[in-house]
Amino acid sequence: MITDAAPFAAAAHADAIDQLRAVGREFHGRSWSLGTSSNYSVVVSRDPLELLVTASGKDKSALGRDDFVRVDAAGRVVDGSGRRSSAETLLHCTLAGMIPSVGAVLHTHSVWGTILSAADLPRGSLRVAGYEMLKGLEGIGTHDTAEEVPIFANTQDMVELSVRLRRHFAGVDWTAPGRPPAHGFLLSGHGLYTWGRDLAEARRHIEIFEFLFECVARARMLPPGDRSAAPAMAQRQQQQQQQQQQ
Repeated sequence: MITDAAPFAAAAHADAIDQLRAVGREFHGRSWSLGTSSNYSVVVSRDPLELLVTASGKDKSALGRDDFVRVDAAGRVVDGSGRRSSAETLLHCTLAGMIPSVGAVLHTHSVWGTILSAADLPRGSLRVAGYEMLKGLEGIGTHDTAEEVPIFANTQDMVELSVRLRRHFAGVDWTAPGRPPAHGFLLSGHGLYTWGRDLAEARRHIEIFEFLFECVARARMLPPGDRSAAPAMAQRQQQQQQQQQQ
């Protein structure tokens, strides 16, 4: 129950909470956030940095208005509710603090993201190239490109993982115009993190990445001679689906 010490959920951030609840229902329905997995956040203040993030251990298909907490830049709960934030809250705070344009961060546990992140960990990244749907990622305007999605070894130590994130992206200029330096990353055997200027953009990035991950994984199942044709095949299937919907 919301207390007088934590009126934010019922008032100031009610719209954001309802949008996050809708994301949870959708992602659960698409098998990207099953059980109590995944976590979502939106930035509610930049100075000081504060985020609204899902509380720990919540079924994402049935998030209630009380299932969110407000945290500071260090991931500490500051709303007086007494609830615990998600175990990975610090990663959300690290991303929001590192990338000035971030307005929302989303994390999913899909089958394809889990498999590919484990398979490509030795390489250090997952390469996605040649697919039309890459244009759904902010700043990309052609299929004739590649996205290297960094992969980090999984851990339960969020402080250590946050340090690795900062080290990996050290020196990156997130304010430069044009295509962002990165759109997301994977945790090995775990799942995807992506972000956006607002919740709608972050949601779109999840949808695009999850589509692309499935394309990459299914393409690897094809006989070697057919793999180079996979992006074109996926593009044709997408066009056929769009025509059917018209």
